[in-house]
Amino acid sequence: MSARTRVNAPLVFRLHENAPDVVREVLLERGWEEFDPEEQEEGDWNLYWSSSAFRSSDYKTLSPWQRLNHHPRTARISRKDCLARNLRRMRGAYGPALYDFSPVSFILPNDYIRFLEEYTKNKGKCVYWICKPADLSRGRGIFIFKDIKRLTYDSIVIVQKYISDPFLISGYKFDLRVYVCVTSFSPLTIYMHQEGLVRFATEKYDLASPDNPFSHLTNTSINKFGLFYATGKERVGKGCKWSISKFRNFLHSQDVNQGLLWQKISNMVTLTLLTVAPSVPSSTNCVELFGVDILIDSNLKPWLLEVNYSPALSLDCPVDRMVKGLINDLIDLMNFRMRDRLRWKCCLHTSCLVPEKEQVLFIPKHQSCSGNLKKTPSNLFPNSKTKGASEAPCHYSRNELADPELCELVLCSNLKHKNPKCFSSKRFRLPSIYPPKSSQKPPGFLKDQTIHDMTVPCHRVGDFILTYPFNEVTQKASQDPLDVRTIMHELHKLTSRLTSAHGDAKKQRQRRYFSQE
Repeated sequence: MSARTRVNAPLVFRLHENAPDVVREVLLERGWEEFDPEEQEEGDWNLYWSSSAFRSSDYKTLSPWQRLNHHPRTARISRKDCLARNLRRMRGAYGPALYDFSPVSFILPNDYIRFLEEYTKNKGKCVYWICKPADLSRGRGIFIFKDIKRLTYDSIVIVQKYISDPFLISGYKFDLRVYVCVTSFSPLTIYMHQEGLVRFATEKYDLASPDNPFSHLTNTSINKFGLFYATGKERVGKGCKWSISKFRNFLHSQDVNQGLLWQKISNMVTLTLLTVAPSVPSSTNCVELFGVDILIDSNLKPWLLEVNYSPALSLDCPVDRMVKGLINDLIDLMNFRMRDRLRWKCCLHTSCLVPEKEQVLFIPKHQSCSGNLKKTPSNLFPNSKTKGASEAPCHYSRNELADPELCELVLCSNLKHKNPKCFSSKRFRLPSIYPPKSSQKPPGFLKDQTIHDMTVPCHRVGDFILTYPFNEVTQKASQDPLDVRTIMHELHKLTSRLTSAHGDAKKQRQRRYFSQE
């Protein structure tokens, strides 16, 4: 098959046996083909999707055009005890003021003495506690208690102060499932999807009945078995889910300052990811979709409940249809078609690959790389100090390579070469890794991407909105090594400006109200 035909060939996805069915459905609708181990070679795929972690060897053997749906070591914030431990460490290092979005937590049995001291301190007060198994999901094993005599466990558990004053909608408790995509940990790049789920308890909130899971727990896997699941509930309706869009409309009707609320949620997500970002190995071939569960209290303060490593992507009710749009936007964010050109524009022979220090390939437009190659990277890049490098993927002279009609520049992963003399002509400007929906430039800090500026992501892809970095300072602070203190300072400044603006707007509304009186 010719290189030109291969460029337009269907992309190939590979699914682990536990992958969500909706991923297969979406990719087939987009014209992808599913990997067949009997007819295709082991590495003949573009995307490998798994609900569990990949092995270390899976990351080492990736080709530039391949993607995995997990970064290495990110499961460290999805297990409840690991998340609590990481948040406690950051609270000790950077102060409790920033990391005040997680309830007071204790990891038992190790923290039993500390918990006992806190319990004794609050004895006699109306304080409730919630116990959660560290390694279970879907609400299994969770219970609420006030008397320590009811605390029993046979595995590692998390005990937290129960948030007993949640924000209610017509008397029903709810939480938010926010979908967050991390395209890179170095530099840290975070997108939040504009759609998500609002998950309701199916019975009205009643602190006098802490044993009633349908009143206190919002997990769909529990509430779909409730007596009132299919009943039309006041304002909530049937079932136990809303979309985030419907929730925004509700907040608007209640005159809630949504800008400040969502900024607090965005800050919380960034600060949570910063607990593991410095320890995640750099991998440009990975993307991570987290499901972040958030509770809002009666003072409109968001609280982090947990981070889901492989969020459920089921289609149980009409509201879940948004999941298909989420997956489509995630695939668009990866921009497979541009990356897949590497697969067929350069042959798969070892001799065609430039060493990691020289990750730029000049490929003849009218033929694929083949035959005996004579030019080394030092010939192509005369200022390069690389010696003894393997042969480059083209046997043309430098004058021929400078002709844009003859050759094109193809980006490989981990771009290292930054010699400006080799790329002085504008003809070698690379296409954006994240093409925007329109030609309009996002506000703030985004610039045209050239060979010298490959780290600036697109502001928006589908309904995924870039929430971090949000200015030039945070962009610079996100490079390796991560400047956590600068990032936190910028987050604090941004929130302070929004809070101040909200206070000014509130005073203006009050003045207008009293002037009308």
